[in-house]
Amino acid sequence: MELKTGTTTVGFVIKDGVILATDKRASMGYYIANKNVNKIAKIDDHIGMTIAGSVGDAQFLIRLLQNSSRYYRLNSEKRISVDAIVNYLSNVLFYNRYHFPFLVQLIIGGYDNKPKLFALDMVGGVTEEKYVATGSGTTLAISVLENEYREDLSLDEAIQLANKAIKTAIQRDMGSGEGVNIAFISKKGFKYI
Repeated sequence: MELKTGTTTVGFVIKDGVILATDKRASMGYYIANKNVNKIAKIDDHIGMTIAGSVGDAQFLIRLLQNSSRYYRLNSEKRISVDAIVNYLSNVLFYNRYHFPFLVQLIIGGYDNKPKLFALDMVGGVTEEKYVATGSGTTLAISVLENEYREDLSLDEAIQLANKAIKTAIQRDMGSGEGVNIAFISKKGFKYI
């Protein structure tokens, strides 16, 4: 028996940072397992990640990245770059692609000297994006972003757009629901909104 899960996550770059947003529903097939899940993980003070796919796989990868980031900071006395954490995760996903693949779709956003956003697939493929969506509600959320995204959005406009993209998916995707979580990453750091 194949067990299906669903979710909707989006990320996009604005002039002052990166917006990450997700729905709150955790589903297993037709069963709603939880109605208040946070699918945005803080990796470091300047890096965040959204998760879609297997919860156990995603939780392992979150802990791996958090620990790697802390280890890097302790050894070098500076924070890890967004590019470095993305490359590291890509290598982990690629190395495990045949025997023990991680069943995930991930978005990583962060701020070094400018905002950056990356999409990663389960075999380590990486693309740098201005806006992206993952999960079962992707086609619904991305249509909103494609029509309304601008890089010069203010923070308030970006929050409204993130809400609209996720809520559009919630209306038609049975794997998504229960509300919206949003995080903003800027030069001031990671913040849940």
